Amino acid sequence: MNQIVVEDQVSVTIGDDQIPCATSGSNEIDSDGLEFVVKNGLAKIQESSLEDFIIRTSFFSGMGQNSGLAKKTKIVAIHKNLNSSWSGKARAQSFQVFSKAVADKCGGDANVKYAWYGAASDEISDIVMHGFSWCLKADGNRDCSRHSISLSPAKFSFDSVLSSEVDENGLGLLLLCRVILGKQEVVTADSNQFHPSSPEFDSSVDDLSAPRKYIVWSPYMNSHILPCYIISFEAPYLRGKKDFQAATDTKSERNSWKPVVSCCSQLVLKQGGV
Repeated sequence: MNQIVVEDQVSVTIGDDQIPCATSGSNEIDSDGLEFVVKNGLAKIQESSLEDFIIRTSFFSGMGQNSGLAKKTKIVAIHKNLNSSWSGKARAQSFQVFSKAVADKCGGDANVKYAWYGAASDEISDIVMHGFSWCLKADGNRDCSRHSISLSPAKFSFDSVLSSEVDENGLGLLLLCRVILGKQEVVTADSNQFHPSSPEFDSSVDDLSAPRKYIVWSPYMNSHILPCYIISFEAPYLRGKKDFQAATDTKSERNSWKPVVSCCSQLVLKQGGV
């Protein structure tokens, strides 16, 4: 059992009284929607645990200026990926091997970060069971293409919330992953690049100084990305996703999000099987 150090500072913009109470309403989850939770031996995180506190804080602080929407968003449950299947164990071991290899290449630091990934529930299920695939709904998910997977940094959870798809009850899923970033290079949105420009680089970002996207190229998506937690959330406002997203994109400015208080620096979680 290795320790995971959360190296990023989580910027909190939402007070405790603004975070929806996890005990309000029903915590029962539709078994049809999360059948893979049982199949893959995922463990539900206790709401009073340190893990729950850190993940919940990161999720809601990542809503940024959308505090009004944060009040309408509720975390239903958080499950830990124990990597208990043979394929899960293999992916976890592969992640460790590549972490060490990238660290050796980069002078001792593999630049491992937490990042969010949002998609439709069936895609999240497939990823947890089988790993990432370049053909997984690449046409429907703006964070998935034939050449790369894009994830949102820990403090920008709302970007991945927008990339998720909720069901008729407003229930959606996010992955919180560990990502090996190594040495990064900038790739613009209109770039046709589909691999690192040279062996010097391991991953890409949209902005080196203030990244909003971590880009992992398809050859490395199952060695450099390890899904650690599945967050089930309710966001009824996403049921009309296309109209909502258009309005959000029009009103939002990239640099309008400003942190208020920094916390959760150097907190340590214990992750089984990693």
